Amino acid sequence: MNVDIMPPIMFGGLVLFLLLGFPVAFSLAATGLFFGFISIELGFFTEAYLYNLPLRVFGILSNDLLLSIPFFTLMGAVLERCGLAEDLLEGTGQLFGKIPGGLAYAVILVGAVLGAITGTVAASVIAMGMISLPIMLRYGYDVRIATGVIAASGTITQVIPPSLVLIVLGDQLGKSVGDMYAGAIGPSILQIVLFVGFIAAVSILAPHKVPPLPESARTQRGWPLIWRVFKGMVPSVVLIFLVLGTIFLGLATPTEAGAMGAVGAIALAMVNGRYSWKLLREAMSNTMRITAMVIFILIGATVFSLVFQGVDGGIWLEHLLSHLPGGQIGFLVFVNIFIFFLAFFLDFFEIAFIIIPLLAPVAAKLGIDLVWFGVLLCVNMQTSFMHPPFGFALFYLRGIAPRSVKSSDIYYGAIPWLLLQLALVGILILWPESVTYWLDKGSGVDPSTVRIEVPMPDMGEEPPIEFK
Repeated sequence: MNVDIMPPIMFGGLVLFLLLGFPVAFSLAATGLFFGFISIELGFFTEAYLYNLPLRVFGILSNDLLLSIPFFTLMGAVLERCGLAEDLLEGTGQLFGKIPGGLAYAVILVGAVLGAITGTVAASVIAMGMISLPIMLRYGYDVRIATGVIAASGTITQVIPPSLVLIVLGDQLGKSVGDMYAGAIGPSILQIVLFVGFIAAVSILAPHKVPPLPESARTQRGWPLIWRVFKGMVPSVVLIFLVLGTIFLGLATPTEAGAMGAVGAIALAMVNGRYSWKLLREAMSNTMRITAMVIFILIGATVFSLVFQGVDGGIWLEHLLSHLPGGQIGFLVFVNIFIFFLAFFLDFFEIAFIIIPLLAPVAAKLGIDLVWFGVLLCVNMQTSFMHPPFGFALFYLRGIAPRSVKSSDIYYGAIPWLLLQLALVGILILWPESVTYWLDKGSGVDPSTVRIEVPMPDMGEEPPIEFK
């Protein structure tokens, strides 16, 4: 058997395991070990090659960057239960309620704020769905507009720092989390603008679908309402600075910032009078479950990738993708279409650990900025929350929506927002500066043009020293 056919066979074996319904982490490890033993028997590499596996596993478990994942997860889990979302949504909804689409604008803006302080889609979608959906339906919002805006605004969390996806992508691409967060600023703003623009268009073309709140529903006006919103925003802004500001200013690593964020979330829950041992226990249980899932997937992925590289899978993939028509643009279009359809079957952790390490070397060889590449794929992967069969944002919404809301309405309502997310992917491909503009430009000096001249000392007229 020729080694050239092993990489596609490995991919086929992995797909077969996944289609049979086996857990992803164990499917990856089983496929890697199975083809590893076959490769040893066929002489593609020796047993000594697999001795690298314990070193790789130890490298994963001792990676300080990955320690930020449980901290950010704990922060989001605590904030999900501390009542912050309720305060923000009620105040902002009243503030914008008098204009058509006001409640939808409030959901988008609060979704962005929650995304910046929780980092989890579930927290945003569930909180906004439970509070906003009944109100929007009660006052005449089109059910598809209402469900769509709630689900889509929750997925903004995937792009807005401190997104867990950006942490994982930074680790897999070998880029700093600070750069990934800085690169995501532009796309986050563009995503919000696209969503707000869509609601504005609906409010102009079909205002009956997004009516303003009636006078009787506006419980507060003027400065008391503005003060209520301000009072709810200040703790959020402080926590955002505590987490993101310290990273951008170089005062803390992502792990240290995550730890401060977790402590800040607990303090915020105490200030709001929502803290309890039950809340902390549930948050820690959720954190443990997610962290264990991430680590097992990452260990399985490293087993698969070690064997895949051992049978020259990287060379096979590079040859396959680097000769696509269109150069960089052709590669980016193909990869994003591939990731989009892959997201129908895998979640973002699985894609990040399995696919990204294989694509990164090809992207680097084509001269693609890896931070831009990572942020682009992050925006693409958020669509996995908005389409079947694993559209978790839609599942979360279905779980808390009234029975009068049909599942078909939730899925149809997601389509315009899914198209807006794909439009953002296209914008980032055609306008890389929307990502790279926010990165540190350095000194702007090409190191290859720098010449260092060391003056020779004046030796005078002294005769040379002779050694005998």
